[in-house]
Amino acid sequence: MSDVVEKTLTALPSLLSFDSQPGAAKLSSTSKLASLIRGITELTSKHEEEKLIQQELVAIKDQVSSPNTSMRQMKELMVRAIYCEMLGYEASFCYIHAIKLAQQGTALDKRVGYLAVALFLHESHELLLLLVNTVLKDLQSTNLIEVCMALTIVSQLFPKDMIPAILPLVEEKLTHPKEIIRRKAVLALYKFYLIAPNQVQHIHNKFRKALCDKDPGVMTASLHIYLQMIKENPEGYKDLTGSFVTILKQVVGGKLPMDYNYHSVPSPWLQIQLLRILSLLGKDDQSSSEIMYEVLDESLRRAEMNHNITYAILYECVKCIYTIHPKDELLEKAAKCIGNFILSPKINLKYIGLKALTYVVQQDPKLALQHQMTIIECLDHPDLIIKRETLELLFRITNGKNVTVIVEKLLDFLRTSKDDYTTIDLMGKVAEVAEKYAPDNKWFIATMNTVFSLGGDLMQPDIPNNFLKLISEGFDDGEQDRMLRLFAVDSYVSLLQGEPEKLPQRFLQVISWVLGEYSHLREDLEPATVVRLLAHVLDLKQASSETKSWVLLAMTKLCEGEAAMSVLQGVSETYSSSMDTVLRQRAQELQNLHLNPELWARVLPRDAFTEPLEVDSSLSFLDGYVSEALAAGAAPYKSPHQRQEELAQAKAVSMEPYGLSLPISMSLSSLDGRQSPTLLSMSSGLSGDSTDHSHKAGTTTLKLDKVKRVWGREGYLAQRESAVVEVPSPVHSADQIEEVGISQDPTPPPVADQEKQQLASSLFVGLGSQTSSSLMGKSEPKHQRLRKKAKDPVSSSEISKQTSNSIFPPPISVDNLLCNSNMDPKKSLPSCTQMTESSQGSAAANGTCAAEGEFTEGDVQGPEPSLFRDNRLTIAGSCETEEPVGMKDLCLTSYLPADCIGANHSEFTPLCSSHGVHLSACHVHKDDTLVLLVFISNSSNSDVHQFIVQVDSGDVEVSCLSESPVEELRCHHVEVCQYSLTAKRPSVHLEVSGLVSFNMPDRTPQTTHFSYKLPLPSFIRPLELSTEEYGTMWLAFSHDTKQNLTLVADVQDSLRATLDVLERKLHLHVVAIIGMEGIVACRLLPDQPCLMHCRVHGGTLAVWLRSPVPDLPDCLLYHCQRALQEV
Repeated sequence: MSDVVEKTLTALPSLLSFDSQPGAAKLSSTSKLASLIRGITELTSKHEEEKLIQQELVAIKDQVSSPNTSMRQMKELMVRAIYCEMLGYEASFCYIHAIKLAQQGTALDKRVGYLAVALFLHESHELLLLLVNTVLKDLQSTNLIEVCMALTIVSQLFPKDMIPAILPLVEEKLTHPKEIIRRKAVLALYKFYLIAPNQVQHIHNKFRKALCDKDPGVMTASLHIYLQMIKENPEGYKDLTGSFVTILKQVVGGKLPMDYNYHSVPSPWLQIQLLRILSLLGKDDQSSSEIMYEVLDESLRRAEMNHNITYAILYECVKCIYTIHPKDELLEKAAKCIGNFILSPKINLKYIGLKALTYVVQQDPKLALQHQMTIIECLDHPDLIIKRETLELLFRITNGKNVTVIVEKLLDFLRTSKDDYTTIDLMGKVAEVAEKYAPDNKWFIATMNTVFSLGGDLMQPDIPNNFLKLISEGFDDGEQDRMLRLFAVDSYVSLLQGEPEKLPQRFLQVISWVLGEYSHLREDLEPATVVRLLAHVLDLKQASSETKSWVLLAMTKLCEGEAAMSVLQGVSETYSSSMDTVLRQRAQELQNLHLNPELWARVLPRDAFTEPLEVDSSLSFLDGYVSEALAAGAAPYKSPHQRQEELAQAKAVSMEPYGLSLPISMSLSSLDGRQSPTLLSMSSGLSGDSTDHSHKAGTTTLKLDKVKRVWGREGYLAQRESAVVEVPSPVHSADQIEEVGISQDPTPPPVADQEKQQLASSLFVGLGSQTSSSLMGKSEPKHQRLRKKAKDPVSSSEISKQTSNSIFPPPISVDNLLCNSNMDPKKSLPSCTQMTESSQGSAAANGTCAAEGEFTEGDVQGPEPSLFRDNRLTIAGSCETEEPVGMKDLCLTSYLPADCIGANHSEFTPLCSSHGVHLSACHVHKDDTLVLLVFISNSSNSDVHQFIVQVDSGDVEVSCLSESPVEELRCHHVEVCQYSLTAKRPSVHLEVSGLVSFNMPDRTPQTTHFSYKLPLPSFIRPLELSTEEYGTMWLAFSHDTKQNLTLVADVQDSLRATLDVLERKLHLHVVAIIGMEGIVACRLLPDQPCLMHCRVHGGTLAVWLRSPVPDLPDCLLYHCQRALQEV
């Protein structure tokens, strides 16, 4: 330990530059920092350390407050304060002095000041506002060191609201002659993109220049931004695939300077970043993938397996190869690499092999069969991480044939697990596979009982909620529903008759609900018996108030007739005087309903859980009460967010960005708090600006709030993070295998004993062929007993996980303006010539439907950029025998429903195709809704039967408008399905997913999935308001954002022209234009308002948006930028 301390003391002078004299190798014996460090290392208890630090902080506070303290002394005091803060003790009195040190003095003084500020403050600290002018001045400095320090502090600390003040200066640094400045500027913009992507949308072209920078460091920094942007929208950057491949070729070929090598490996972290980008660009794209094949092969070949970092490169190569469009030669090499990892005796390499196999097995389940005995051995491995990753692999290969064995292994590990994170994760996995692949009802109930018992109170609430939902909704077979509920009732009665005190609280709540709902299904079970068992649960000491509430509700459902009257009366009397208001309410309900059987039958009808409930979410029945209270002088309701703002307003420093003034002059408004953009005079008491600040208390006790958490409910946090990026120890390549004793073609492992062979045959059953495998994300109707009712639409999350090998025709336009036939949606297809399959013909045919109706500029018109440009599709289906053919040039405009004729609609987009059945879609704009039209055409010579179309979305509320579902699709006919769409929550793009299933004439079932993206402006409608109504609403809204936009140039009235563009493209309503200011209003369907105030300022349009809906201002601002860029 003394050696470490000595080395630290020796290195500190060179790092902190305390002594500018040449030859100063060590801290002097009189150095206060050296004395502090030595004193702490000699202490024997935490109490002594706290006492010493308190004395040190008192001394530092006296010296920084002294006017005679020199800059050199102040610099040393800041370093000592930093050391105290690092130990967890508060030194808040130094914060303002750190900012002063960064504002004045030499470059070395500013260096220590900036370092202290970066370590002391956080993004929402109120003192950070004092640093803005200093950063602006340093960004314009000619001293490279000052510019570097300013860019560093910007990328670390500056919050979203301060970005507009410094963004132009940071943007200028992208063209700085020094590469270190350009690199730091790119990293600062990367930080801006993470916290406020809408504010840097206009400089995407400059990111491309950074990607082509002659300095490798600047180019590497730009990859961070591109990786993030490509994750969000890979289609928008397909044109850069060749550039990324060229960069990777140069890196792999050793064209970069030797300074970028790590253990003779050329720029390994750059290779890993590029491989991740290529995997995103090549997914489901054959043309882009073909460009990558050569460089991926070269990366696998050149990654000599002689150092840990090369294993990370190989792992990313394997993931990339299995993500992009497959090539047999590369798949074989990747599988061989995975085999070398798994067969390695090194634990780290075995772990990375299992992790790679877990990722790969979803695309190639047969690969797990080649290593089944090794996987069996890993189940008994002494290392818990290896066992956990092996169980993750088994979870991925679960199907209807091996579910019982895999669940047994998962539960065995769950019984011995001591880690909370592992317990929570495994409970979710067991519940998921049990619901999806349960072989019978009895096994399902027994398995879920085990999960509830082992999980305890660590269980996530969604597990019991989903279980109860499954029990209540039932399945396709009514008799199976009854048997499942009977099994549950029998099981839970037995548990309550045993030792209910050992059951977790969540399990007791599940038992209470099931017995209250379904105990009547068991004819030999008297309600009085169930009531007594539930009353015993109420008497348990460990029963929580929430559990007692569930029990009382269950007893209320069972209080029909004279069953256990004395027990019910005693329970109601006991809890009618409870201090808990919920228990008191439940007790009153129990008492009143028990005494009034007619009211009980009306309030709690049996088997009424399947009936839809009408919920008045607006609480309109309270309108009269609220009106009377307001008339009597009661204060209007304020949301928790508004109340928090009011409390923070008095002590919060204004965080308004520079360059944006208030909507109107203060001389025109006498408002306190939020300022109205209209000429209104409102009373005070309005909510203040939304600012969340944390103020440190003035205590000097041990501070733990900024200390990094290492242990928590999720386990060892640092270990869990490192497990994902762990760099393993050596394994052997094909070139070095003979040197280290591993055969290039490894001989099969020795024959295992009979027990392991039987276990392997049970675990890996069903993986021999693609038709029988059922990986996570693939449905397996043959073995899935617990299947939800067909009326439930498939969820978008399930669709996104599914994989298949369907062959689809290329995207082409399917509308033809020359067809002027009848509007009957059920008539036969007209005789049309087949379209060419070339990309030129497809592009030329796009967007030809504009003549059918008058479009706004926001609609799609061919290949031109527009707000509908991102209608990209994710298609999955099953079509193994049909060759790709071009879709017929269908005259879909003539099939528009009568109520949609004349309305603005998007272009017709092909969704999917399978066995002659083609799906296309468009969306139609109406005043109160957005209508999605799905056109289903059958170009084959035979009818298809049992046709089912299901549409669902996590972003959009979908309701079917078609009078009758399509059950049979005749040959050469077209059917149209209509769906009304309303946005659940705002997003830049919203996605609708769907499933199409039908039977061929030979009764062969076919299933195809599709998705359809809609831009946010499709859901935007004008909101007509008066200026008075606008002002009132503006003051009530709490979520806002600000940004400077580009004005429309070369016109006399630029404000009017700009607002006209936004009104036309985004369907906004211009309320008023007063001088150089304008106010605009719109609503997100159905009734979510958003207000915008515009002001011409410095040649730009300063925009301020407010809404009661989070994220709506940011999303709308993004589309405003896009609309103005397209002008």
